[in-house]
Amino acid sequence: MAMSASSSSTSSNLFCTKPTPKSLFLLPRNPNLRFRAAPFLPCIRALITPSAPSILGVETTEEKSKNEDCGFLHFAKYHGLGNDFIMVDNRDSMEPMVTPEQAVKLCDRNFGVGADGVIFVMPGVDGTDYSMRIFNSDGSEPEMCGNGIRCFARFIAELKNLQGSQSFTIHTGAGLIVPRVEDDAKVTVDMGQPVLRALAVPTKIPANKDDAVIGAELLVEGKTWNVTCVSMGNPHCVTFGAKQCNALQVDDLKLQDIGPKFEHHEMFPSRTNTEFVEVISRSHLKMRVWERGAGATLACGTGACAIVVASVLEGRSERKCAVDLPGGLLEIEWREDDNHVYMTGPAELVFYGSVPL
Repeated sequence: MAMSASSSSTSSNLFCTKPTPKSLFLLPRNPNLRFRAAPFLPCIRALITPSAPSILGVETTEEKSKNEDCGFLHFAKYHGLGNDFIMVDNRDSMEPMVTPEQAVKLCDRNFGVGADGVIFVMPGVDGTDYSMRIFNSDGSEPEMCGNGIRCFARFIAELKNLQGSQSFTIHTGAGLIVPRVEDDAKVTVDMGQPVLRALAVPTKIPANKDDAVIGAELLVEGKTWNVTCVSMGNPHCVTFGAKQCNALQVDDLKLQDIGPKFEHHEMFPSRTNTEFVEVISRSHLKMRVWERGAGATLACGTGACAIVVASVLEGRSERKCAVDLPGGLLEIEWREDDNHVYMTGPAELVFYGSVPL
């Protein structure tokens, strides 16, 4: 349901703006949210002022202060191949502006903004330009997110109106990450070195090659799967199929059934992201992913990196691959010279707006 920005007779609890001149109030029907229209109208009018050019719809510090006094969270929604995030400008504080419980509500696709997670742009630490934190749609906090870091970089570039190729140093729970916004609007990210040591992934599956788990057996609901475990700052279990079965056809998977059984398996003390992979060629892989804390998503950047590492270790592919995800294509390269994994893909603004917390 939508109404004209000039109307004031209907209660409104969410304001969203596409990156076009047209503005709308979006009215989610949430029985748990009870707001009166009158207290918020001055805030809404300030937000839709035509002269405000900011990506977050707020032009001046004075206007921003007024809207914060009204209890609004300003955000921009981005997606990387359909893996979508609520981006929050949190550069004034190391404390997230949203609690994990609020993040769950914001991520709800029926009663909230709708997203796979909430990402906070925070001040840098230890000499980095910025820090990144993220709450998943279930309120949990992962170490990092590959698609999220690309959205993070585009968000910063557009907040600061930066032109051309730009690089940033980002402190994350997975360590230092360096994304570069390219001239074609894609983002290339140095994802660092993969971690293969079983205890560091972490997994309790016994290591079978140089402290790593490569092509090992894992029993899941009575079926034995061959898995390789990789950490890209967050844990991944990569499988190319079950033992003594034909090559995996990922489109035939009942992901909602099998995904949670991997995620919560006793062999993964911190739970795990799980990638199911089909080998199209030695330079083309296709995957579906069940993300820890988010479930089935259209894309997972760290997962795409993990499957190329696993594929190389199992002798299935070259070091540079196109990875086909439900949301689109990522370019992944595990370079031999520095042992770093590089990811290139898009990140796009969907809309921006403000929502009362």
